[in-house]
Amino acid sequence: MRNKITLAALAAAALVGGLSSTAVAFDHADSPAVAADPSTDITGLYAWTSGGKLELALNVSPSAAAQSKFSTTALYVIHVNRAASYGAATTETTVVCKFDAAQAITCWPGTSTADITTGNASTTAGLSSASGKFKVFAGLRADPEHVNLTGLKDARAVVQGVTGALIFNAAGCPTLDASTSSLLLNKLQTDPDSLPAGGAAKDKFDQQNVLSIVMEVDLSLLTGAGDILGVWASTNSI
Repeated sequence: MRNKITLAALAAAALVGGLSSTAVAFDHADSPAVAADPSTDITGLYAWTSGGKLELALNVSPSAAAQSKFSTTALYVIHVNRAASYGAATTETTVVCKFDAAQAITCWPGTSTADITTGNASTTAGLSSASGKFKVFAGLRADPEHVNLTGLKDARAVVQGVTGALIFNAAGCPTLDASTSSLLLNKLQTDPDSLPAGGAAKDKFDQQNVLSIVMEVDLSLLTGAGDILGVWASTNSI
């Protein structure tokens, strides 16, 4: 079992650059093998910095219910790659969490044995390491993604329908006529499933939940130096 979602490879916007940026990646549709174990199915990863801290949120288990549980046979891992500049050599710090049968969490940020944190992290306050340099919450939360999935599918169908007539500029980008552009906007902004015909776009994930692991890591716990942080996550069999 290995489910990975990568931010660092999704261009500059997916890098937490300058220690003051935000990066987001999400994925709700997976292969049958991954979908068969929702507790290890990564739906979203968020990373941002604030006041000398790296804030991280790793979401799993799409459409989670009150009885949903984190896996007891997997490691939840966030990989943080640090560099002095874009394209420079990086050093990696891993933040690893696992759960027992009672859903108590154990997390270890990097190589700092002093900040290993264990216990019930489902309370609002979560858990804090003895030094206060690492904090973690783990539990059920509302799915933060907002996607008009019906509109996206309809927009894709429009593009597929005009593919043969598209004209591409020197940069390889297609030029759309006004009517096609207007139609695409209409598909994305309205939902044909709404009644009466047309209506406000629906959020596919409205009223849905996920299992979330939210962490705050002091930047001093990250190995290496530099202001460029690349973040990605994986779930791995123990």
